[in-house]
Amino acid sequence: MNTAQTFYVGTYTKKDSKGIYKYGLSKAGKLSKIGLQATIVNPTFLVKSNDKKSLFVIGETDKNGVGFIRSFKIEKDSLTQISKEKTGGAGPCFVGINKDNYIVTANYRAGTVGLLKTDTNGKLSKLLDVQQHFGKGTTERQKAPHAHSAWFHPAKKEVISIDLGTNEIWFSKIENDKFTFTAQQKLAMPIGSGPRHLTFHPNKKWMYVLNELGNTVSLVKENNGKYFVESTITTLPADFTEFSKSADIHITKDGKFLYASNRGHQSIAIFEVNKENGSLKTIGYENVRGDHPRNFSLSPNEDFLIVANQNTDNIISFKRDEKTGNLTFVDEIKAPMPVCILF
Repeated sequence: MNTAQTFYVGTYTKKDSKGIYKYGLSKAGKLSKIGLQATIVNPTFLVKSNDKKSLFVIGETDKNGVGFIRSFKIEKDSLTQISKEKTGGAGPCFVGINKDNYIVTANYRAGTVGLLKTDTNGKLSKLLDVQQHFGKGTTERQKAPHAHSAWFHPAKKEVISIDLGTNEIWFSKIENDKFTFTAQQKLAMPIGSGPRHLTFHPNKKWMYVLNELGNTVSLVKENNGKYFVESTITTLPADFTEFSKSADIHITKDGKFLYASNRGHQSIAIFEVNKENGSLKTIGYENVRGDHPRNFSLSPNEDFLIVANQNTDNIISFKRDEKTGNLTFVDEIKAPMPVCILF
C-alpha cells in the first residue's frame, strides 16, 4: 500500500492495547497498521513538538493523586523515551504546546492545569506551576472541578483552560514561568453544558467550545477585551432522544466547515460556518460506523477525516468534500481502544 502519510494513535490500555501505535493513510484514504511504537499505560492524548522531532504524551492514570507526562524522540518506526515528569494532578487527559515550548496539561480528576517547558531536544522541565480550579456546576459530573483541556490563544499570550466540572472557561497568562489569571479570570458556559474542548476560527478571534454534557457548540467572542457566549447550537438531530455526549471538535483551515463528534448518536456532526459572523448552520450527520467516537482528526491537507471509535476498537477514514463539507466512508481498520489521532 502507498502510505502517503502516517499518524499516531493514543489508546486506553484496559484491554488489548500496549500503548501508542502508528498507522498509515494512503492517498486514496486507505488505512494500514504500522505497529506499536511505545509501551505506556493509557496514552490518551498526544502532541508533537514544534520541530516535529519529539512527541509529548500524557498517561491517564492516578498514582496517589499524581499523573505523568512523557516525552519521546520520534524515530522512523519507534519512539524512544526522553523524559518523564509530573503533570500537576491526577487523571491527566490533555496536553498542549505553544511556540515558546511551554506545555500545559489538563488534569481531569484533580481539576488542575499543569505548566512545564521543553528544551529543543524534547527534554521536559520539572513541573513549573499548577493552576487549581474551584467551584462546581449543577449536574452529577459537576460536583467538583474537572479540567478537561487547556489551549494557547493563537493571537495573544493567553492560556484558555476548559473545566467541565465548574462549567467554566478559565483565562490566564504565563509570567515568570507561573500562571496569572487575567482580569476576567473565567466565563460561565450555559448551565449544565459541561465544556470539554475548543477550536479557534482561522481569524484567531472566534472560538467554538464543545460542551460534552449539553451536546452543544458555543460560539465565544470578545468585546472590549472581555469574552462572552454569543450563540449555542446543538450537535444532535432534533428527533434524537437517547443518551449522548460530545467529545471532539475541529474547524477547517479555510474556516468554512466545523465538525464535532457525538458518543451515543455515534456520529460526526457537520456544520457550515458563516464567514461574516461565525454562526453555525447544521449540514448533516455522518455515522461513524462504530461506538464512542472519542477523538477525530483532519488529515494535514484536510481531504480526509479520521475517527477513533473507542468502544468498537476501530478507526474509520472518511473522504471530505471541501466544497460541501460532506463525508464519504472510505476505509476501516482495527485498533485497540483508540482515543487520540495525531498526524
